[in-house]
Amino acid sequence: MAQNATSIGPLRWLAVLALLTAGAVACNKAEPPPAAAMKVAVLQVQPRDIPIFLDMVGQTRGSVSIPIRARVDGVLEEMHFLEGRPVTKGQLLYVIDPSPYESQVVEAKGHLAQARTSLAKARSDLDRIRPLAEIDAVSKQDLDASVAQFEAAKGAVQAAAAQVKQAEIQRSYTRISAPVAGLIGISQAKVGEYVGRSPNPVVLNEVSQTDPIRVRFSINEREYLRFSREFASEMRSLDAQREGKSNLQLILADGSIHKHGGKVVNFDASVDPTTGTLTLEADFPNPDRLVLPGQFARVRAVIEERKGALAVPQRAVLETQGLFQVVVVAEDGTVELRRVEMGPRVDDQWIVESGLKAGERIALDGLQRLRTGMKVVPAEAPPKTDQKDMTRG
Repeated sequence: MAQNATSIGPLRWLAVLALLTAGAVACNKAEPPPAAAMKVAVLQVQPRDIPIFLDMVGQTRGSVSIPIRARVDGVLEEMHFLEGRPVTKGQLLYVIDPSPYESQVVEAKGHLAQARTSLAKARSDLDRIRPLAEIDAVSKQDLDASVAQFEAAKGAVQAAAAQVKQAEIQRSYTRISAPVAGLIGISQAKVGEYVGRSPNPVVLNEVSQTDPIRVRFSINEREYLRFSREFASEMRSLDAQREGKSNLQLILADGSIHKHGGKVVNFDASVDPTTGTLTLEADFPNPDRLVLPGQFARVRAVIEERKGALAVPQRAVLETQGLFQVVVVAEDGTVELRRVEMGPRVDDQWIVESGLKAGERIALDGLQRLRTGMKVVPAEAPPKTDQKDMTRG
């Protein structure tokens, strides 16, 4: 037994020596350097005057849109316009076969000629009988009959003349002219078709006056109250509407702003109880005919201007269950998550009502990784990329 202990002893010492050597090596290794501070884009918040917009979705239409109807039926013989092009007031658009209506005019004129002949005979008879009645050469009854016949002949002439006028009016309807200047659409009937009687086309086309272009839009009761306070003078009378300022913007489908301002011209007398909305119409100059009827667009109105307001990009705001926070970065790079009260949104900006002071810097990125007390390396963000000009869309 003693021999076994003596033989194993050196092995144990070797193991101990190996462990000591490993520990010494581990102790001699250099400690890893601390992690580098995260670089964060920051924006210094400055007060400025910010307009508050009210955007309302609407649809464009002609300021005057008139359907072109066939008021008589017949075969469409001629078209005198290019579809989708401008037409002038009074320009000839369509010609319907006038032959049946010309024959009606001729027939009516024939009846008028007969009536005039009968009137001439009745007048001659009356002129002959009246002197005889004065000397009692004919009876009073004969005179009365002659007078009645004369009056009836006059009535027949008037009726025949009216028939001629009516026939001429019907004939005039075979030539259809533009009631207003504007753009004409695609024709619903082509040359050779029978028109003017259902199921054939009755409405042949439409002429829309596109300068100015009209936009119809609706607002709810709450928006109406805010809107009416700003535009009360324009909504009181027609004269005020005509002389009112062009204080509305038209935002087109591609996000661009129509270069001409508009103003309210019409509005409903009451709020629709089924939808809770009020319908309004605004006119915008459209000399280049850039905007066409039927387009969807937004009407923008400035309903308030916040003086010296603080606004931050929406991406710089953390929202959790209705609570809002921003990450404030101090001069030494210390991070503070601060609760704030938010106001209205304007484009990609959000107005801060309270909790933030002018001149403080807020973080714009990496918000989810930042914690109060952390140290970061702030990098000033270019103001043009983060503070959008909020007077434009």
